[in-house]
Amino acid sequence: MSDQERPAPLRLGSIAPNFDAETTGGPINFHDFIGDKWVVLFSHPEDYTPVCTTELGAFAKLEPEFTKRGVKLIGLSANTIESHGGWIKDIDEISGSKLSFPIIGDKQRKVAYAYDMIDHQDATNVDSKGVAFTIRSVFIIDPKKTIRTILSYPASTGRNTAEVLRIVDSLQTGDKNKITTPINWVPGDDVIVHPTVSTEDAKAKYPDLKIVKPYLRFTPLPKDQTSAAN
Repeated sequence: MSDQERPAPLRLGSIAPNFDAETTGGPINFHDFIGDKWVVLFSHPEDYTPVCTTELGAFAKLEPEFTKRGVKLIGLSANTIESHGGWIKDIDEISGSKLSFPIIGDKQRKVAYAYDMIDHQDATNVDSKGVAFTIRSVFIIDPKKTIRTILSYPASTGRNTAEVLRIVDSLQTGDKNKITTPINWVPGDDVIVHPTVSTEDAKAKYPDLKIVKPYLRFTPLPKDQTSAAN
């Protein structure tokens, strides 16, 4: 596909493109799959590759934590469903996991092109026909089908699953409490009062408010008041 044929780039706030696809869990319509849940859609360059194998095992082990937060996981790899099935056995054997979330079969790159998951940096990241494989993309999508986070990693770099979960906690906790999260935040750390909340209202709502600057106001938020408490 040429650059002229590529869809408009997806941005934070875009509605996640809908699609129909075959997965290891059966056929899906993506918007129906999302339903009223959050979704983490993440792509892999190819089945039976070393970095991807470690990643999927890690996501499988962490899936219960995503589920507690009302989040569905769904992977994608540019191979067939049959290939995925054999690969999952390897993943479970190597990682000690029991992978249960669906993996999309995207050999024709239909979803990869719609989500711009194609590698333009590494010219060698292609299949036997010279068709580009997918990079390691992550899309965190909320129940309104809105894309809230986009991450892109090169094929050579494995992702940090704990960071994906941390982002989910930040987004869900922020939506609920009118706060934002500072650098390196984890549930239980102090948070920043959202700029749209006046200082007067903040003082009333947050009795332990700490004003560092008029635009930088911290308050404690116990872990049991975050999405990590689920």
